[in-house]
Amino acid sequence: MHRSLTANGLGALARGRLRHLRRAVSVFGFHLAPIDLRQNSDVHERVVAELIKSIDPSRDYLALDEAGRIEMLLEELATPRPLASPWIDYSEESQGELAIFRAARAAHLRYGKAAVPNCIISKTDDVSDILEVAVLAKETGLLRPLEGALDVNIIPLFETIGDLQNAAGVMDRLFAIPAYMALLASRRKEQEVMLGYSDSNKDGGFLTSGWELYKAEIGLVDTFARHGVRLRLFHGRGGSVGRGGGPSYQAILAQPGGAVQGQIRLTEQGEVIASKYANPEVGRRNLEVLAAATLEATLFAPRDPAPRPEYLEAMDELSEAAFQAYRNLVYETDGFEQYFWESTVISEIAALNIGSRPASRKKSTAIEDLRAIPWVFSWAQCRIMLPGWYGFGSAVHAYLKKHGDAGLARLSAMHKEWSFFATLLSNMDMVLAKSDIAIASRYAELVKDSALREAIFPRIAKEHASTTEMLLSITGQAELLDANPLLKRSIRNRFPYLDPLNHVQVELLHRYREGHQDERVRRGIHLSINGIAAGLRNSG
Repeated sequence: MHRSLTANGLGALARGRLRHLRRAVSVFGFHLAPIDLRQNSDVHERVVAELIKSIDPSRDYLALDEAGRIEMLLEELATPRPLASPWIDYSEESQGELAIFRAARAAHLRYGKAAVPNCIISKTDDVSDILEVAVLAKETGLLRPLEGALDVNIIPLFETIGDLQNAAGVMDRLFAIPAYMALLASRRKEQEVMLGYSDSNKDGGFLTSGWELYKAEIGLVDTFARHGVRLRLFHGRGGSVGRGGGPSYQAILAQPGGAVQGQIRLTEQGEVIASKYANPEVGRRNLEVLAAATLEATLFAPRDPAPRPEYLEAMDELSEAAFQAYRNLVYETDGFEQYFWESTVISEIAALNIGSRPASRKKSTAIEDLRAIPWVFSWAQCRIMLPGWYGFGSAVHAYLKKHGDAGLARLSAMHKEWSFFATLLSNMDMVLAKSDIAIASRYAELVKDSALREAIFPRIAKEHASTTEMLLSITGQAELLDANPLLKRSIRNRFPYLDPLNHVQVELLHRYREGHQDERVRRGIHLSINGIAAGLRNSG
C-alpha cells in the first residue's frame, strides 16, 4: 500500500495513518504483545510420564533416576514418532497441557513465531525438567527432530536457594548433551535462564536470596562462556524489596561482570506498571534508564565478581548467619504459621479476591505453599516488612563478634567499594524507613494466643532494632535514608496519611474476625489495603 500510494503521487497519504500502522507492525508484529508459556516442572513430569506409559505400560518414567530419565527423553527426542494419540483418553491435566502447546503452535502459524517465543519451567531442579518440555514441544510441532529446529526458547527458572546453588551445574550438564546443543544452534546458540527473586527470598530470607542469586549469576556466566553459549538472564523481580525490587538502574549495575551481555530481561509487576508506564513521558524515562543501565553494565562492568576476594568470604559468612536466623524464625518456630495468619491481612487477602491467583499453591496454610506475593504484601500491610530485612542484624552481630572492629571496617569498605553490597543496603534502608514497630504491635494484638504473641513479636522487634543499628553503623548514617534526602522527605510526608489507615485497618480486622461481616466492613478492609499499598508503593 505504501509503495502504491507513493508511486501514484499520494505520498501525503502514505505519511499519515498508514505510516503509524507500519511503525506499529514493525514494533509489535500482528500479535501486539508476545506471550510466555509457564508451568511447574512437576506438571510437565506427570504429563510426559503418562504419554510414555500410554504407549508402553512397562516404561515407568517416574520410577527412573535422573540418568534414566535423561536417556529415555533423549530417545524420544531422536525420533519424529509422536507419543500422543487421538484415540487414547488422557487425564484432564495432560489434555490441558497438550492443548496449551498446540495453541502456541497455532499462534505461530497464524501470527508468526514471535507471538509465543518462550516456555518457562518453574521449579527447575535438573536437566530432565528441561528435556521434558522439549518432548512436549516435539509432540505439538514446536520442535521438529528431522530439521533439528526448535521454535520456542526453553527457559529454566531456578527459584529456591538450593536450585540457585545448583543452577550452573544443571546448565553445564545440559550443554554437555549434543542433541540439546544441536537444538540450541537453531536458536542462534542463545539460552535464556530465569532467576526467581520472590521464592528464593521466601525460602532463605533477604540477604541469602540476594547473595545466592549473585553467586548463581557468576556460575552461569562461567558455564556459558566455557560452552560458547550466549547467556540472557531473565530476572523475576517483584515491585517490593522483599521480592527483589528496588531501583532498576542500580540493580542492573550491581550485576556481576558478564551477566549483562548487551541484553537483559526483567519482570515489571502489576503494582508498579501503572506508576512507571501509565504516563508516556514517565514511561519513556523508565525505558531510557533500563537501556542506559544495560549499556553501562555491558561495556564497563568489572570482570571480577568483587573488588577484593575477602569481600566474597565476608558475604558467605553473613549469608550463612542470616539464613539460620531467618529459617529459625519462619520455619522452625512453633506456631509461627498461626502467628502470621492472625497478625496480618493474609486471610482477608485470600478471601477478598483481590489477587490474580490463589494466595497458596495448595489448599493449606503452610508457609512453604504460600505464594511469595501475598507473603510480602501481608508483611508490608502491617508495617513490619519482614521479608526485606530480617536476619541481617543477627548476621552482622555474629560477624562483628568474630572479627571485631576490623570486621566493621571491612563491611564499611564493602559498602563504599562494591555496588552489589551498596545496592543491598540501600534497598534495606528504604524498607526499614517504611516500617513501624509501634504500628506493627497493634497488628500483633490480633493474635488470640497471648503466649504465642509474646514468644514471637518481641523477637521481630529486637531483630528490627538490631538490623537498623547495624545498617547505620556500616553506612555511617545518623538516621535511616540520610543518604537519600528526597526519598526520606517523600516517605515522611506520606506517614500522616498512611498511619491512620493502619489503625483503621486493625479496628476493621478486629470487627470482621469477631463476626461483624457486614459488607461495609469488608469493603473498608479492602479500601484500607489499597490505600496502604498505594502509600507504601513498592509493597507487594
